[in-house]
Amino acid sequence: MTLSVSVAMCTRNGAAYVEEQLDSILRQSHPIAQLVVSDDASTDGTPAVVSRVLENRAPGLAVTLLMNDPPLGVAGNFEQAIQACTSELVALSDQDDVWPADRLARIVAEFEADPNLLLAHGDARLVDDSGEPIGSTLFATLRVSEAERRRLTTGRAFDAYLRRNLVTGATTVLRRSLGDTALPVPPGWIHDEWLGVVAAALGGVTLVPGLLTDYRQHAANEIGVRELGLGGRFRKLQEARSDRNQRLAVRAESLAERLAELEGRVSPRTIALARAKAAHERTRSALPARRVRRIPRVLGSLLHGDYRRFGLGLPDALRDLVQPV
Repeated sequence: MTLSVSVAMCTRNGAAYVEEQLDSILRQSHPIAQLVVSDDASTDGTPAVVSRVLENRAPGLAVTLLMNDPPLGVAGNFEQAIQACTSELVALSDQDDVWPADRLARIVAEFEADPNLLLAHGDARLVDDSGEPIGSTLFATLRVSEAERRRLTTGRAFDAYLRRNLVTGATTVLRRSLGDTALPVPPGWIHDEWLGVVAAALGGVTLVPGLLTDYRQHAANEIGVRELGLGGRFRKLQEARSDRNQRLAVRAESLAERLAELEGRVSPRTIALARAKAAHERTRSALPARRVRRIPRVLGSLLHGDYRRFGLGLPDALRDLVQPV
């Protein structure tokens, strides 16, 4: 039986682009059963554009319009939209992208082939504010390695996500039951990375081949993607230590706690890894102010393999050693 799909679209001041995205959703070869649009206190007439498009081009489609005032923020807005969806699959949608016509058909086929699959995501073509390709892809910009790709397709996605987030909501479809398990999103997490890491802990993630959307990059992106050159990476080393490491520790703790609550559905190895990640981030957040006193702890974690297992390896260790307070 063909799986039904709800689209959870979140908007905020997206009047310039939302019509094109809605049109691409309505032209899908795999038709959607429901569209949920959750608007986060737009001031540019975005809800009026959405209503006009849907009234003229989507008669009979089940539509839910949610209006937030005050705004919930990106994670809260998507959480609300997902919870309002009723189909077995939920496709996350930004307001300013464009979907190829076969996008949902390709992703739904992955779920139909694997009843245990909880979340699917993939790569995207990067385009500028007028929709023209800028000559790169999401994964190329993020420097996603072949080893990381293999982990995402061979049941080792959790190991990959403990190092860094690779899930971009603009490419993501999830099984509605994952929302029931994973939500609410803890403080400090973005909805897509949280849904991805919980799905991976439960053993249900895959990477869909090909490019899944035109991912628009413009000045008003709430969350976009950019590639750091050598100069940008060097500047990161010079940034003062702030509350970033404390926030990373809190995030890791919340993941370990949530997975412990899922004991029986999550393997002991996965829970142990999450706890080890939390311990590593606690160590990083407690590093002394004086750089010379950081050396033994950083080198110890580096030799133990924690920086490699739970982060970017040597670059993270170097950052911890040299960043000023």
